[in-house]
Amino acid sequence: MQALLRALSPGLLSLRQAVPGLAVAVALSLLARLLADRIGEGIAGGPALPLSPVLIAVLLGMLWRNTLGVPGWSVEGLNWAMHGVLRTGIALIGLRLTLSGVGAIAATALPVVIGCITVALVASLVVVRLFGVPRRLAGLLAVGTAVCGCTAVIAVSPAIRAQNVETAFAVTCVVLFGCIAMLFYPWVAAMVFDGSPVYAGVFLGTAIHDTSQVIGAALIHSQQVDSPEALAAASVTKLFRNLSIILIVPAAAWLASRRPNGQGGEGEPSPRTRAVPFFVIGFILFVVLRTAGDALTQGSAAASTWESMISLGSGLSELLLICGMTAVGLNVSFAQMGRIGWRPLAAGLLTAVAVGACSLYLTLLVQRFAG
Repeated sequence: MQALLRALSPGLLSLRQAVPGLAVAVALSLLARLLADRIGEGIAGGPALPLSPVLIAVLLGMLWRNTLGVPGWSVEGLNWAMHGVLRTGIALIGLRLTLSGVGAIAATALPVVIGCITVALVASLVVVRLFGVPRRLAGLLAVGTAVCGCTAVIAVSPAIRAQNVETAFAVTCVVLFGCIAMLFYPWVAAMVFDGSPVYAGVFLGTAIHDTSQVIGAALIHSQQVDSPEALAAASVTKLFRNLSIILIVPAAAWLASRRPNGQGGEGEPSPRTRAVPFFVIGFILFVVLRTAGDALTQGSAAASTWESMISLGSGLSELLLICGMTAVGLNVSFAQMGRIGWRPLAAGLLTAVAVGACSLYLTLLVQRFAG
């Protein structure tokens, strides 16, 4: 028994340190839900404004971080919320889909994903010449914007021997412009793809950078227009983008190895990450579970029980996502972003705008072709 306690003690200590920060994220997410309900009903006789709890949660987190600041005792728990809690919620989105549904969305999303990745890589060549940023930084901006956000930046960084400062710049740009897109693009999707939730989800899944930002934007859109199909479509689209890192990392390493030392240079060691994160694998497993459960319970007495379990899982997923997105907002520091310098910011902005415009155009093109 003592041996078991000694083995578990590091994890229990880490959990105990995380509790205060988790409590902050949970409290702000509950406040966000309360405010969303009150504003949706109309405050003090005012007009009813349907606002997403996720949108309010992110804004509350950003307001707290940039006014009161984030105390040191909460950092551990906020990291848990931003990574473990949020990614668990993302994985549970797989319960909303079956394999046939994934295949149908993939047929729509795949050409848009390929087009956006191509445009991002071309944009990286443009920003090298236009703003004079290092080629490695431009490459990190390209993969971070077009593939899977911060995960792609950290995965590609050691492969191209990027310096730590270049990695930090690229991550900051992904966070900054991805958060702006997360708050702005849901309204664009509502105006352009009104009544077409799958195409709205494909647009959000290809135009926004990091997985957390895509899910946040899709939740905002889904809650604003009462369209859960958009969240499922955005999740599948982002899944395909995430899987493309399997090809991007070795390709980037091969290109870096062919570049002369004077052009490539030796970078500082950067932290490595898994090419395919665990939450992506979990998402796929939950899709398989939903598909198998639907097939086994169809027309049987257990069908209603299975539907209740799916509903419970979907509700839990939304609660975890709101809590995780609150932590994302608490991680956005305007002061840190102001110190990045105008050239990397301009390069990141150009790349983000190019990918967003490409996503919008290609999604509209696919929609028109399908129609």
